[in-house]
Amino acid sequence: MKKYISILLSGLLLTASGCDGDFADINTNPNSAGSNVFDPNLILPTVSYNYGNMMTGYTGAILFQSMWVQVMASTSTGGANYYSNADKYVASGSTNSYIQSVWNDGFSSASRTFQMQKLAEEKGFSNLYAVGTIWKVLTLSFVSDVYGDIPYSEALRAEEGITQPVYDSQAGAYTAMLSDLEAAIGSLSDSGDAIKNDVLYGGDLSKWRKLGYSIMLRMAMRLVDADPSTAQNYVSKAIAGGVFASTADEAVLVSDQANGYANSSANALNVTDDVYEVRWSDHLIDFLKSTNDPRLSIVAEVPAAGLAANRSSAAGNNDPAVQVGLPNGYDLRGGATDVSNEPNYPGPTGSGDDIAPIGAYSRPTAIYRDRDAPVFILTYAEVQLLLADAAARGYGVPGTASSYYAAGVEAALISIGKFGGGSVAPSAAAAYAAANPLDTSSATASLKMINEQIWATTGLFANFVESWNNWKRSGYPELTPVNYSGNFSGGQIPTRQLYPASESTTNPEGLAGGVSSMGGDTWVTRMWWDGGN
Repeated sequence: MKKYISILLSGLLLTASGCDGDFADINTNPNSAGSNVFDPNLILPTVSYNYGNMMTGYTGAILFQSMWVQVMASTSTGGANYYSNADKYVASGSTNSYIQSVWNDGFSSASRTFQMQKLAEEKGFSNLYAVGTIWKVLTLSFVSDVYGDIPYSEALRAEEGITQPVYDSQAGAYTAMLSDLEAAIGSLSDSGDAIKNDVLYGGDLSKWRKLGYSIMLRMAMRLVDADPSTAQNYVSKAIAGGVFASTADEAVLVSDQANGYANSSANALNVTDDVYEVRWSDHLIDFLKSTNDPRLSIVAEVPAAGLAANRSSAAGNNDPAVQVGLPNGYDLRGGATDVSNEPNYPGPTGSGDDIAPIGAYSRPTAIYRDRDAPVFILTYAEVQLLLADAAARGYGVPGTASSYYAAGVEAALISIGKFGGGSVAPSAAAAYAAANPLDTSSATASLKMINEQIWATTGLFANFVESWNNWKRSGYPELTPVNYSGNFSGGQIPTRQLYPASESTTNPEGLAGGVSSMGGDTWVTRMWWDGGN
């Protein structure tokens, strides 16, 4: 499979580099691959990889959301001071660069998808065109969930002369995206063109339909506070159409680091300073320990004693009993916020010049440093937990919140094995789910438990932006913000990223409209669907 990806992506770079220019020039240049020769299916692997790259690593997920939502933590005052953006909401030297990464990568990826669709349309590849729409909606909904109002109705239309698109309200963009998604799924035809070069599903249209409806479910559940009737309507449509039915359906993208397509989060966590400074939060470790969650020994380890060992990738102690999470908001500066002043500080490890002040805290295991680790785009576990949430809200779904919750928990434990560094047997997953049933004493109790599990599960799958988005939507888990000196969010957990500064020169009118519609451009400006906190 990895060789397959490499050949496809390398071939795309060689034969399709002209796709970023004028399509008319391509079609008249005998030295370029025109649409009559070029197969747009060759673009699909790059489109897939670009999305995975956008949602991981230094693009923003680790540097912002992983610690905003208190899945991870860092003292962030050593070599890896860039984690101050996340753990303490304090700007580092590259904060402005980090702010714009999702925006730039998202619209670049959507543009490449549009190019694929245009070529597909010229060749009559209606299924590939529909897959492109599914992917475009997935990509731009991600961008909207990070920033709020975005260009959608006029986006990607530079060839028509629209170079400064209007910003659609998030409500308008979501309405259009859900409609486009529904139409695209409905247009997939088993008698139509075959999807080729598909590194996600191998051209299986039934799985693409399930992905489309699962995306629809997740987007619909974003709207439970902002527009409950639309939320319930699209939840019903997604269930009727058919969401993921098992872990075999989930969207998990393979990586191929030998050929330059590594997992971006793993790239980050292999940096020596990150190996030492990035730890699991006490909030997450305590959550896993409270129920003897079998994932704990797979995801967490305490490094061997001493600074040298802590800066090494050598395997640590993964015994659940010794795991200790690092509280967010502490540093190594020797003042009031020095981690040594934390009430439950376990003490340093090592001695002399080899002391590691945070050496006793749990860090991610080697599965998160594996550059061939998969990227978890959307999982069966998350779908089942969202259905549990819908059932708890009385949305009339065909099942109980308890049954969906149990299925989601089982799947979360089983799918952690897709990292390749440890697994939970299906029988053990079933036993754990049975021993830890959903609290149905009230709707509030159920929603709290369901959404805490979504937070932990997406966090452990390294889908930190989704952990943050679902926290914004649901209000769970209940987090205490860090109020560190000099923070940029008024001591509140950021609920969005700022618009890129470049928009003020490239699209000033569009930007001004978006800022006015949202009521400001701050780290804590509420986007339309955010009603959880």
